[in-house]
Amino acid sequence: MTAAEASRELSVAVIGGSGLYAMEGLEVIREHRIETPFGLPSDLLTEGRLNGTPVVFMARHGRHHHLLPTEVPYRANIWALRSLGVRYLVGCCAVGSLQESIGVLDAVVPDQFIDRTVNRQASFFGEGCVAHVGFADPFCPVLSQRLHQAAVRTMTSGPTAHGHGTYVCIEGPAFSTRAESELYRSWQGHVIGMTSLTEAKLAREAEIAYACLAMVTDYDCWHEDHDTVSVEMVIANLRANATTIQTILGTCLPSLAAEQPESPAHNALATALLTAPDQVPGPARQRLDLFTQPYWGPYQP
Repeated sequence: MTAAEASRELSVAVIGGSGLYAMEGLEVIREHRIETPFGLPSDLLTEGRLNGTPVVFMARHGRHHHLLPTEVPYRANIWALRSLGVRYLVGCCAVGSLQESIGVLDAVVPDQFIDRTVNRQASFFGEGCVAHVGFADPFCPVLSQRLHQAAVRTMTSGPTAHGHGTYVCIEGPAFSTRAESELYRSWQGHVIGMTSLTEAKLAREAEIAYACLAMVTDYDCWHEDHDTVSVEMVIANLRANATTIQTILGTCLPSLAAEQPESPAHNALATALLTAPDQVPGPARQRLDLFTQPYWGPYQP
């Protein structure tokens, strides 16, 4: 297999969130330990086949869930996935609902963010190289539409699949206060979580089409008729949703891998690179070479 063929073969990836540390039904082929310029990823990257479709899977918090949302090595995760040829990435997330219309066990494919993080490394750039990617539409509309359509086909009774919504991303690890939860509701936030935003920003810089499959596990702490969110509640409801997640991905990913549609994310750096390449220090050029080769050519020490 040539490098180009390998890149196309492993174009689709899934990042599993809380409660999703492995993919049932994934026929494992091999595991990759990838050292990146940003350190080691959260865990080994598992290459396999899901219903015959080549897929790369990684557990965001590690397969034993040992990483806080702030501690997840997001840059290493995205760099490692891109190094395997990944161009389409679905991030699975546990979220709380901020609206009555979005129920527990519903699926949401959000289309916007509100950023409340304060301590994240959310860019590959810096240290001598400046780039500003467009982020007005933070999720890939092509991938999001396909993911939502697969969710609708899967969730034909009971819980609902929602095709849009604003994801409020907080730093964590503590859940919201009641006052914060009510504030986010007044901002028209739809769901609340702690991880997807950072992945989306870095995926955009890496020119990876990114969409989020957010599975609702609770009502945060605002809903007076429901218990305040707890770890036990989150995990129990995620386990209840495990089959749904598997079916949605099994419906969406085969056609995605076969067709590999163009996404606006795939050329996000075309108008984003600000520093002239001959002015970028060697270490930065080398670190960024995986992403900048189409525009600057391969790095030559």
